[in-house]
Amino acid sequence: MKKKQLLIFILSVFILVVFNNVFLSTFTKTNSYFLHQDLINSDEISPQRLFDRTWRVISKEYYEPSLNHQNWNRWRTRYQGKIKTQDDARVAIDTMIASLDEPYTRFMPKKDFEELTTSITSKIYGIGVVDGKDIAGMNISDVASLVRGPENSVVEITILRDGKKLTKIIKRKEIKIKSVKSSILDNHIGYIKIITFMSGSTPNEFIEALNNTKDTDSLIIDLRGNTGGLLDNAIFVADRFINKGTIVDIIYRSGNKKTIRAKDEGIPLDKPVVVLVNGTSASASEILSGALKDTHKATLVGNKTFGKGLVQKVVPLPNSTGVNVTIARYLTPNGTDINKLGIKPDIEIGTDFDFIEDNKPDIQLEKAKEILNKQ
Repeated sequence: MKKKQLLIFILSVFILVVFNNVFLSTFTKTNSYFLHQDLINSDEISPQRLFDRTWRVISKEYYEPSLNHQNWNRWRTRYQGKIKTQDDARVAIDTMIASLDEPYTRFMPKKDFEELTTSITSKIYGIGVVDGKDIAGMNISDVASLVRGPENSVVEITILRDGKKLTKIIKRKEIKIKSVKSSILDNHIGYIKIITFMSGSTPNEFIEALNNTKDTDSLIIDLRGNTGGLLDNAIFVADRFINKGTIVDIIYRSGNKKTIRAKDEGIPLDKPVVVLVNGTSASASEILSGALKDTHKATLVGNKTFGKGLVQKVVPLPNSTGVNVTIARYLTPNGTDINKLGIKPDIEIGTDFDFIEDNKPDIQLEKAKEILNKQ
């Protein structure tokens, strides 16, 4: 279980709520909602003021009014006049957030915040190689930073081929990151793998996947290993299957409940569906799988999901930083709180990592095909 939790935390599981007009103007709308690069706040303020700004955001937004049963003002007075450098601010903010004893609220320094926006916009600019650098011994994050750069900027590379060095000038271009993949199994079963809900392009990619599998008589939605992402993306996908009723209930700090209902428009996808889940299916993946299970639109197969029933919002802060703060919890259509409990599939089979082990059959996928063949 510790290994599973560590994997989730490393992958920074969170849901970004972007549909309510009481939120800060953090997001912009295109075909879906996503955090826009232009909304990074590049204003420079002192480290002390950055700490104070973070303190205020959490004080106002955090979903649990007592902030873990403590006097939140003590943190502001504790560091007043003592924060001189950016490192001071980072340590003070991290210490303050740690007092909440909740794993999802976190401060994002500049590098982390820029990587978040890259995940949401689903594109980077690069060439896929490194500019004159020896990458031996470098970690993957440092290598990625060398690959990326402004669109249309150029990089000089040297290629060693047959003992000869060739020097080339290459222009950086957009590299699109796919969040949805699709195929057809056994000539009649559609298979759609949603890798992440973080991408702003997920809705369009999912519609494309549905079109690619439209002539099949049944469908498998694979959410295994999908640690979450944008709430609106999960709702969008759920809406393709559910034509009326509740998709998810959001419970705010005040106790007020916002019910997200399926839109009564169009024709819902009407074919047998199996959803594959496991212990790393979390957050937005659990919103989708919970909605489809409770409304009897799909059969869940695999292992119990991770159990993240909390909702976050990303708030940009000055100095190109941000804070990811938990602002609410959610319930499935049946009113179930899955936080720390997960969702039990209709058919439990296999292990969490069956789908990534190349040397053994994917018994969860095979079970899904068996169910659909019977239907």
